[in-house]
Amino acid sequence: MTNWTVYLSGEIHTDWRQQLEDGAKTHNLPITFVSAVTDHESSDAAGDVIGNEETGFWRDHKSSKVNSIRTKNLIEKCDIAVVRFGDKYKQWNAAFDAGFCAALGKPYITLHDESIIHPLKEVDGAAMGWAQTPAQVVEILKYVTTA
Repeated sequence: MTNWTVYLSGEIHTDWRQQLEDGAKTHNLPITFVSAVTDHESSDAAGDVIGNEETGFWRDHKSSKVNSIRTKNLIEKCDIAVVRFGDKYKQWNAAFDAGFCAALGKPYITLHDESIIHPLKEVDGAAMGWAQTPAQVVEILKYVTTA
């Protein structure tokens, strides 16, 4: 059985990643999960090692570049991505990751509730699937990795 690498993108304030990992483990799925840095403070400070900035724009600019080293490499190497959009915050980085997947021809599944279908219509349009719960994503991953 081939091992799949699944990149997890998006919302960091709920346990959806853990639910996917637990579900994959329960079904003994051949999956390795990878992700961007999910600690908000560490991610925001990623560029601080190359010098302090007086303005938020340049601090964010440097940190986004350092963070993108990880993100770009993990997305390029993954077999499929799951892109989670929560309802509390706008996950612009997740939309960017979905666009990057689409540009690379990487399949991805979006994970969000029905209330944000309209603002995500283009993101969902390029996705290979849409799920509303982590359990649905697990079932999709179960099918594609073991069928």
